[in-house]
Amino acid sequence: MDDNLYNQLQDQKYQEHEALCKRCGACCGAMEEYPCEHLKKGEDSRYFCDIYEERFGLRKTLSGEPILCVPIRNMLSKTWWGRTQCAYVRHKRRII
Repeated sequence: MDDNLYNQLQDQKYQEHEALCKRCGACCGAMEEYPCEHLKKGEDSRYFCDIYEERFGLRKTLSGEPILCVPIRNMLSKTWWGRTQCAYVRHKRRII
């Protein structure tokens, strides 16, 4: 497989993965008292990260507590508040 085709397939997989997200905000603490300070609610009532492309790493909650933003795949097998809302978790359950 040539590099161009490989890169196209990787990009397609990335887009498919991103499309699973329903922007519920659960992974960023939307259902908790103090969510991530970068979690915003759009006009359509769906959530988004205002630093999405640079989100991974140490961040803060609205109360100033440190929080570590990690890829969602790192959270799929763990228990966390709002897990039942997450489309990635529901998708994983269907394919297992």
